[in-house]
Amino acid sequence: MKQPERTKAILLLEDGTVYEGYSIGKSGTSGGEICFNTGMTGYQEIYTDPSYYGQIIVNTTAHIGNYGVHTDEDESGHPMIKGLVVNDFTHQYSRNTATEGLHEYLDRYNTVGIAGLDTRKLVRYIRKAGAMNAIISSEIFDVDELKKELAKVPSMESLELSSVVTTKEVYEVGADNDGVKIAVLDFGIKRSILKNFEKRNCHCKVFPAKTSFEEMEKWSPDGYFLSNGPGDPAAMDYAVGTVKEILAKDKPLFGICLGNQLLARAVDIDTFKMHHGHRGLNHPVKNLNTGRSEVTSQNHGFAVKMDSLKSSESAELTHLDLNDDTVEGLRLTKKPAFSVQYHPESSPGPHDSTYLFDDFIQLINDQKS
Repeated sequence: MKQPERTKAILLLEDGTVYEGYSIGKSGTSGGEICFNTGMTGYQEIYTDPSYYGQIIVNTTAHIGNYGVHTDEDESGHPMIKGLVVNDFTHQYSRNTATEGLHEYLDRYNTVGIAGLDTRKLVRYIRKAGAMNAIISSEIFDVDELKKELAKVPSMESLELSSVVTTKEVYEVGADNDGVKIAVLDFGIKRSILKNFEKRNCHCKVFPAKTSFEEMEKWSPDGYFLSNGPGDPAAMDYAVGTVKEILAKDKPLFGICLGNQLLARAVDIDTFKMHHGHRGLNHPVKNLNTGRSEVTSQNHGFAVKMDSLKSSESAELTHLDLNDDTVEGLRLTKKPAFSVQYHPESSPGPHDSTYLFDDFIQLINDQKS
């Protein structure tokens, strides 16, 4: 396949830093919060993860596009990112089972990108300066004009996005059989999470983010699951209220990523916006119950405040990040509820932590008996 002619694109950061490269994907202009993922593989799963909605992703891996795209690897119906920054982008791919090239895929879903940048240098800059808004354009090259467009991009802090990416209709996953029934609150759920439940003979009913506890209870679920998702948990009082109702009824509850933050806020534990977040496939986490380390997949820009958790009489720390000592998991001391900040479903990433799905099912069965 012949590489198409390269056309100019620029990346402008909120602090005025400008990078020049060439356009990939859809030609146009798009802004969001810039962040980076250090994973060496799984770019399609990253781009389609709803937790990345509103963000521009920088891939630290040098070569992107080399294995194309396959529909089975989508974590949602389409790419969720606002933009893409890569080093070496290829239109040629080697995987025979790929359904199309990454460029065609991005173009079809109107995803704007820029290539030809030293992404590892850019990542070092973001690590020092912190996550900030940015804009990519392959049509506006006047920096002053771009700054005006960038000023229109909202800050991720205090931004509620789950209601944008959540399902619009209730749907079910898994057979209606003797397995446990799990009500899933979709704040931006990844398909691989539902696949993990389905593999364990669970019957899941997925509800929009703003569904009331009363409405979900009509289905008589055995337990509740709080999904991952984008945005600031401090802007989601509606979800925190629902979690409080679930806890008041002593219903078994499990949360992942944003679900971890919402569970914390439901018992008056604070959250905060991180300097540049955790996004990658090899983050070491210590399970304080077993003493064992787990290599985990992570994607979050907000976290639970350690001091607030330690002073709580309602919850205890269960998992600790070994890179920066941040909260990676918690458990309520008087309620059947627990959560983790990382992604045990991986996709992409290691499978060290899939036992958490089994722990949740065991919690449900213990509660039922």
